[in-house]
Amino acid sequence: MLHAVSFALADSVNVLLIGVLFAIAVMHPKPRRYATIAAVLVAGDWCGVFLLSLVTLLLFNGIEDAVQAALASPIFGLVLIAIGLLSIFLTLRGGDPAPMINRLARPLRRASLGTFLSGMVLGLVQSATSAPFFAGLAYLSTVEISAAGKYLTVFLYASLALSLPALSALALGIVLRKPESGLAVFIDGLRHRKEQMVALAGYVVAAMLIVLGLLSIF
Repeated sequence: MLHAVSFALADSVNVLLIGVLFAIAVMHPKPRRYATIAAVLVAGDWCGVFLLSLVTLLLFNGIEDAVQAALASPIFGLVLIAIGLLSIFLTLRGGDPAPMINRLARPLRRASLGTFLSGMVLGLVQSATSAPFFAGLAYLSTVEISAAGKYLTVFLYASLALSLPALSALALGIVLRKPESGLAVFIDGLRHRKEQMVALAGYVVAAMLIVLGLLSIF
């Protein structure tokens, strides 16, 4: 279970969603309007992550023996380490997520079904392209609890995977309400160092994958 939690937390380093939340805060500086739109977007993202988690767990439960064999193999740890090293390489190459963030932010002029669906698509795409997401669910599928218990745990898994974006959304809401606070000054400093923050996020996830890969081998 600890492995599943670790991978869910690694998956929560979602630069794209946090960037979109920053964009919404800029577009809608009124706290109440921002809070409504951000809440609907994060709720949609959570539903996307939750639905994909359920489908993935159902698949892994159907091939539980193969999943257990894969997790017990040193090859699994080597794959995690390789993905971590690839993450470092891609982070070193750099890349500006701003164009993608701007495209995603355009439909978020008001809270609507479109906002919720945008969040859901964002959650599905981000999770479907995340190695920690699938690794965590693979470990969750091998936990010795009832099938019903596993599916209930998916609720917590999806919540952990959205923990950092949700905390970021709350922090931005506080900044809009109290623009002179120390937190506002701190976040404004982060906003002016977005490239460094994106790189830091990449390195953090890469380091977590490498460490978890080493632990699974040894």
